[in-house]
Amino acid sequence: MTSRDNRLKRRTFLQQSVAGAALAGLTIVPRHVLGGAGHTPPSEKVNLACIGVGNRGWQLVQGMQHHNIVALCDVDEKYLGKASERYPGARKYNDFRKLLDWEENNIDAVVVATPDHVHVPATMMALKMGKHCYTEKPLGHNVYEVRQLTRVADRYGLATQLGNTGHSSRIYRGVVELIRAGTIGKVREVHAWCDNEWEDPPRVAAADGSRRGRNRPRETPPVPAYLDWDLWLGPAPYRPYHPTYHPMHWRGWWDFGNGRLGDMGCHLIDLPFTALDLRYPLTVEAVGPPAHPESAPPWLISKWTFPARGDLPPVELTWYDGNKRPELPRGVAPSDSRYPWYVLLIGAEGMLIAAMDTFRLYPEEKFAGVRRPRLPQAPSHADEWLAACKEGTPTGTHFGYSGPLTETVLLGTVAYRAGQKLQWDAENLKVTNCPEAERFIRRATRQGWTL
Repeated sequence: MTSRDNRLKRRTFLQQSVAGAALAGLTIVPRHVLGGAGHTPPSEKVNLACIGVGNRGWQLVQGMQHHNIVALCDVDEKYLGKASERYPGARKYNDFRKLLDWEENNIDAVVVATPDHVHVPATMMALKMGKHCYTEKPLGHNVYEVRQLTRVADRYGLATQLGNTGHSSRIYRGVVELIRAGTIGKVREVHAWCDNEWEDPPRVAAADGSRRGRNRPRETPPVPAYLDWDLWLGPAPYRPYHPTYHPMHWRGWWDFGNGRLGDMGCHLIDLPFTALDLRYPLTVEAVGPPAHPESAPPWLISKWTFPARGDLPPVELTWYDGNKRPELPRGVAPSDSRYPWYVLLIGAEGMLIAAMDTFRLYPEEKFAGVRRPRLPQAPSHADEWLAACKEGTPTGTHFGYSGPLTETVLLGTVAYRAGQKLQWDAENLKVTNCPEAERFIRRATRQGWTL
């Protein structure tokens, strides 16, 4: 019997158990009787395994603790120990492959919050074993592996969700409704920017004052006793341990992350992607400091062009980071926000500029009476996924949607590293005008880590 058969068998058993209880005159106790809105009845709880429980992973575990945390995994014993103290009944693992080999009916769903380069190996193995998956953004480290994961998710039909949490917020959903309703007319131009110069890892200015990427450190300190360095590297090419990689600065190294764009792109580009029904771009180009072979730049500007979609016109979308911004139209200013991240959509009838927690319409006098649509309260991003695990309901950033979104984001760094405007054949996963870009679309994985 396959893992998928086992999962379906368990679901059928649960459904039959509920039906049998009803026939027997028993009652499934409502949530509010058992302890209020924050309480989840035992019959509704999902058995969760959490892969990566430090930093963002720890936040996710705490946000889902109203379900059953049955297994914890991290290559860093410090993170694993902290999580285990909070959830002493959960089994502990350093290697997610051993966790997923555990008797599978003990696990319904898996949360993946490792560094980017391990997202796809862990998520793909979990899907193939019949587990629902919530994976942090970006969905993967490179375009090829993201496409493979998207195909596997489609084949298995499980509940999936990308961890770009803003997608489920009221502001996000309201702005999407305004754009789709034609409030600012047909949109052909979008700008998204993320302030703050990218300093991960920190850089030293050259003699001429410029700053590029950073070379690998030459020092080779011993691996801390609490860290399994080989497991941390996973599918990435081997290199000696250095504290500049773990725990905080791995995003700045191409082997493990994709800089600020890889960090924030799936948050900000997600908004126009949904509102304008975007999918795969036709072209992508990028500018920044001279590309460094090892590490991401302190700033980057990437541009994608998308084709017409039905009666929606072509769209040009531009990304800026490292304190770079578009030249805003006269009178247009970012809304006051706690977050220095913005999206500007320019339509035939007006403009909308949105942050994570607010938005403005321009010209202001024209839209003075327009308000954000009143939308029903939605569950949190994680709770939407947890409900889908139990009930089969849809999720907003399932992998069929977030796969193309992540591919688009990662193509921005591919164009930058290739140093050329790329023509993209999405169907065949090929850059048609720049064969040398292929090494940034797909990379070889270390032995033992083949997808």
